Amino acid sequence: MSSSEAEEGIAGIVCGHGTFAEGLISAVDQITGKGSILLGISNREFAGDQLEARLREELKRTGATALFTDLPAGSATIAARRILRDTQGIVLVTGTNLGLLLDFVFHSHEGVADAARQAAERGRACITVSEAL
Repeated sequence: MSSSEAEEGIAGIVCGHGTFAEGLISAVDQITGKGSILLGISNREFAGDQLEARLREELKRTGATALFTDLPAGSATIAARRILRDTQGIVLVTGTNLGLLLDFVFHSHEGVADAARQAAERGRACITVSEAL
């Protein structure tokens, strides 16, 4: 763990449209009290290059090694994929949902990459369709 991770305690950055990140982190905090290990960023005020620069800045500042985005082809994911090209040790999860983040915050101390993979599986399992019989 780097000194900035210890200082900030941020394991992951959640980024997406509008108040997507803020809402999910608020829900994680209400349910678990662990919202403080996530940092939220909205793409609302940033062009693509600016969003990439902001994500890079926050990854460096916090020592976070996981990026969670809303849409697989959205601007946040595109910026994150650019970062992955030249930055080792960062994991990206797209299609983020509440179930995924809840799982991540409980397992991030076990290793962020493994926790992100496990959380993605949990997030997929949380999606169901029900119909009246």
